[in-house]
Amino acid sequence: LALEKAGNFHGVYHVLHGSISPLNNIGPDELYIDTLVTRIKKGIVKEVILATNTSLEGEATALYIKQALTGLPVQISRIGRGLPTGVEIEYADETTLLHAFETRKSL
Repeated sequence: LALEKAGNFHGVYHVLHGSISPLNNIGPDELYIDTLVTRIKKGIVKEVILATNTSLEGEATALYIKQALTGLPVQISRIGRGLPTGVEIEYADETTLLHAFETRKSL
């Protein structure tokens, strides 16, 4: 819903219905990762933009998907992360600042 409200994405979605979370007994088999791989193998999808949460579980899920898609004819990218608009830098935590620097763009 948030992506739809932003209005700048004009592709299709693939919803995983969660993140890998061993502590909650949620592994890759409980998510819709296999169906994503199947869609990509059909050759229709040209890019996968990973938009998982920035939590430990979200990061693990993104890494798992990247590994699952390695060798398939698809570009893999991740949405940028960092400082939200209107936030003063002095109030940002170290992890947010790190991600902001890692996902910076040239002007």
